[in-house]
Amino acid sequence: MAAGGSASTRAQEARRHERELREQLRAAQQEARRWEAASEGERKVAAQLLMLTERGWRLLVDRRWPGTRSANVDMLLIGPGGVFVIDVKNWRAAPETADGHLAAARQRRDGEVGKLLAVTRLAEAAVAELGMSPVAVRPVMVFAGRSFSGELGRVRLLGEREVGPALLAERTRLAPARVGEVAGHLARVFPAYEGSSVPAGRSGASPAAHAPQEPTDPLFADALFDVEGLRDAAVEAARRGPIEQWMTFLHPDQVALVRRNWSGPARVSGPAGTGKTAVALHRAALLAQRTTGRVLYVTFASNLPRVQATFLRTMSPAVADRVEFRSLHSWSLKFLEERGIPHRLHGEGALTAFNRAWIHRGRDSVLGTLDPSPHYWHEEVDCVIKGRGITRFEEYATLRRHRRRTHLRRPHREAVWALYEEYERVRAERGVHDFNDILGLALAEARARPGRSPYAAVIADEVQDLTLVGVRLLHALVGDAPNGLLLVGDGQQAVYPGGFRLSDAGIDVRGDRGQVLRVNYRNAKEILDAALAVVAEDAFDDIDGTRLAGLRDVDLTYRGGQVTRAVLRTPAELDEALLAALRGRGEAGWPDSAVLCPTRRETEHYQRLLARAGIPQCSLERYDGRPVPGVKIGGYRRAKGLEFKHVYLPGHTTAGAPGPPDEDGIALEREELRRARLFVAMTRARDTLWLGSVVARTNGALGEVPLGGVPAVAAQAP
Repeated sequence: MAAGGSASTRAQEARRHERELREQLRAAQQEARRWEAASEGERKVAAQLLMLTERGWRLLVDRRWPGTRSANVDMLLIGPGGVFVIDVKNWRAAPETADGHLAAARQRRDGEVGKLLAVTRLAEAAVAELGMSPVAVRPVMVFAGRSFSGELGRVRLLGEREVGPALLAERTRLAPARVGEVAGHLARVFPAYEGSSVPAGRSGASPAAHAPQEPTDPLFADALFDVEGLRDAAVEAARRGPIEQWMTFLHPDQVALVRRNWSGPARVSGPAGTGKTAVALHRAALLAQRTTGRVLYVTFASNLPRVQATFLRTMSPAVADRVEFRSLHSWSLKFLEERGIPHRLHGEGALTAFNRAWIHRGRDSVLGTLDPSPHYWHEEVDCVIKGRGITRFEEYATLRRHRRRTHLRRPHREAVWALYEEYERVRAERGVHDFNDILGLALAEARARPGRSPYAAVIADEVQDLTLVGVRLLHALVGDAPNGLLLVGDGQQAVYPGGFRLSDAGIDVRGDRGQVLRVNYRNAKEILDAALAVVAEDAFDDIDGTRLAGLRDVDLTYRGGQVTRAVLRTPAELDEALLAALRGRGEAGWPDSAVLCPTRRETEHYQRLLARAGIPQCSLERYDGRPVPGVKIGGYRRAKGLEFKHVYLPGHTTAGAPGPPDEDGIALEREELRRARLFVAMTRARDTLWLGSVVARTNGALGEVPLGGVPAVAAQAP
């Protein structure tokens, strides 16, 4: 090729592309002129949007507003970026925004914004039937003949020339087939005036090919009459994608909770796999769209906020900077720093203080006759006394110790209180705070200066793992304001000792403000059956005060799945079996797989094993919700709030290790807690679950034994 030939070719291609675009624009302008009912401004904007129909978008023009005689919706645009409710304005004066208001020629036009938001809510309700979240519906006001770009709350404000490029830049939400299905459904909900629909564009089609007509292709026909079929298709499409995409899927029943208007604090509960976290994330996005303040989203675990922030950024990038994701303890530390409250969190220093207190006031007391290990009694002080904010012995003496099976008579409680007071004395002497102290300081500050919270709403995920003090703190930030506090979680999945009732925090979620999800969208039937068998006999107290059976009624949507049990004679054989299973899954399946372990020691062992085998991995400590090429690996508790297509539990065991008789229930309590953690780990699996264990010969018989144990809780740290 001669010098400059490549550049010449590229220039010719650019000119050809420009000619095609100009031809498409002329065709769109000619088509728009045929819409006699439309204003000149609407025709100009429609010409810009008709360009998008050449790229697979669907445009519905001049639609009837459901429930009214004459009100109309200028345009509904459906494409890969979602659903856009478009209101076209052809104002003589330029639009302006200031202090949260829309104006033109110094006159406020907030009423126009209100009308657009009202019809947007109708569109949200319509697509909710198909399982689309309200965050996928965006109101757009377009100013004909103007150049403009801005936002007013959740309303996008764009000029005539800016609207096309802006909508093309939206992240992909809908596959091409789904675009047609959603458009067809909206075409039925928003009936057409004569000649107000635009079919999908076809490259090279003549202007006549764009003649306005009601869509008649099969995609539209199916969507008009088979809403349930579309829901099922959406579920299957989500299952086929990466697990991170599945986490952002919503069922119409869940969408209803996302959109619900609550008069005060509310709670969403339900068994594992019912989509509580998905509801919470979409709720956070919607509140960020509809409020002016920030939204605080907190969990107990420190790794979850990174993952949840990524999921929300994927779902609704426009509001991602208005939702703050934090673990409760990290938020409290930040809060104290901003308010100038002195504090010194030192986990190791606090643990040393407790150990000294145990030596002086616990080891030789009646507590040592119940359990000579200090771990159980540290849990009692940490989770029961300080976690509930108890400061007087009289209150502790008669306290019902939720999720604690050991019966403590008054002499035992007096000994525990003496241990607590000694711990507090030594801790204060050393000038250190523990995690509960941080929450207590933050609560005192929030109550001392109410009304200074920057948050319009607070959402707590996995609320059953928080302490009572932590829940009181979140409640103090927003009080009983409508839509202010949403608590999401399930008491059966509590993985830490101790507990509380919401009524103890002064929170009432009875009636409509306490919603229960009952449909499992995650686990295959065989997987859920195996998990429920572990906790079938373990009744539990939920945080709303109800007593629930371990074997709960759950409606299933997924009947496939596979559970594999590998029982080996030695740990070395188990390691080889795990590697064989992962290799059998293949590299393509590793990004959707997780190896979960009951203890940190086992986690580190399997990290080394996978590294030696050349299998890429990502620690759950570092996982941030974005797809990774390797296997995720971490502890049971770090897997909370997450899910994976394939889960491997090499430390699985259905029965606890044999132990001495314990009439006071400490061993029983630990075993129930171990089963609860195992249940959580097993229910992280969506499609396949691999259970590995080692058998050992005991008294001449073979029996299944755990590879590790339930680690003692030294401190309730995130």
